[in-house]
Amino acid sequence: MPSPDSAASVAAVPYDVVSTQEARSLAAGNPHSFLHVSRAEIDLPDGTNPYADAVYEKAAANFELLKRQAPLRQDDAQRLYLYRLRAEGREQTGVAGLCSMDEYDEDTIRKHERTRPDKEDDRTRHMVTLRAQTGPVFLTYRNRREIDDLVELAKRTAPFFDFTARDGVQHTVWRLDPAVTYRLSDRFRAVPLFYIADGHHRAASASRARQQMRQAAPASAGEQPFDSFLGVLFPARQVAILPYNRVVKDLAGRSAEEFLAALRENMPVSAAASPSPTRRGQVSLYVAGRWYGLSLPPPESGDTIGSLDAELLQRHVLDPILGIRDVRTDKRIEFVGGIRGTSELEGLVDSGKFAAAFSMFPVSVDELMAVSDAKQIMPPKSTWFEPKLRDGLLIHLI
Repeated sequence: MPSPDSAASVAAVPYDVVSTQEARSLAAGNPHSFLHVSRAEIDLPDGTNPYADAVYEKAAANFELLKRQAPLRQDDAQRLYLYRLRAEGREQTGVAGLCSMDEYDEDTIRKHERTRPDKEDDRTRHMVTLRAQTGPVFLTYRNRREIDDLVELAKRTAPFFDFTARDGVQHTVWRLDPAVTYRLSDRFRAVPLFYIADGHHRAASASRARQQMRQAAPASAGEQPFDSFLGVLFPARQVAILPYNRVVKDLAGRSAEEFLAALRENMPVSAAASPSPTRRGQVSLYVAGRWYGLSLPPPESGDTIGSLDAELLQRHVLDPILGIRDVRTDKRIEFVGGIRGTSELEGLVDSGKFAAAFSMFPVSVDELMAVSDAKQIMPPKSTWFEPKLRDGLLIHLI
């Protein structure tokens, strides 16, 4: 981990929320930014393939350089940490440490998202090349008072580092002494299930990296560092999920009036609606300079996935009316994280780049857990978690 003096300059947004050009801009003038490690193509010529051999070689070289220059120091004992995020008047505090890869593979650590092989390939190679997991997985669990009490007590001590990033998010980390680490670890053993909220590709890549590194390890080797992955566990009551909104490039040959008429054949449509829906089952539509409210048809009883607004929108609007059958591959639809606000949706449509925008009601943590418990997969781009954990603050060497 970085020293208290260098933490703010090392900390970087997650590798997968920025493009190469955005990463290059964020890291400009800051040689300590962890983006030089997580997105090493920014230090190679423009146009470099981000999956080229040279990128992983540069990442490893930059990692070794950062260890010396930041500097990064390995902790002197096995311990847990607290990681608190504060932003816009709310805060959440998670317990950071190592999670079992066996529990991940056995689904005691549950998932709700399908991962992409190309993204897994990238982070698996990154981990194996660096022999490190450089950013944590964001997990949640059903609230436990006995854990909350210990966490609140530990927060009364002085933090190891505490800084506010350029986006206004305050990041505070405490190093817990061995006695508190032991007590917290013991209480977490009683938690039956953990749920991945954000970071499915990191976790899946850590599992694949383990398989590769296990093959190279001696047959007699016992538990190894790669048998764990780095995570931060937040109680469910503190986790905020923002909507993941949709924008479409055309109305499948219809005018705005014809599109609205097609919608009215299938569901109630109200004029002069709020840009942000106020309950489940509602979607706000922006088209032709105006906001409309859509009341989605009710789901069938017992259909866990079919009760989600993103799936209802897909079944009743995107597929039958707009002909967008697979949102993972169709180039006519794009997604906008809720952190950008509804004004971003208006701007995209008013610019002429898109024909319409759908403002969604956010998924709840209970819905996320229900889908995970049913061993099902959320519709693509259903959840946006904010604020984001930073890369580079906690690193697990494997």
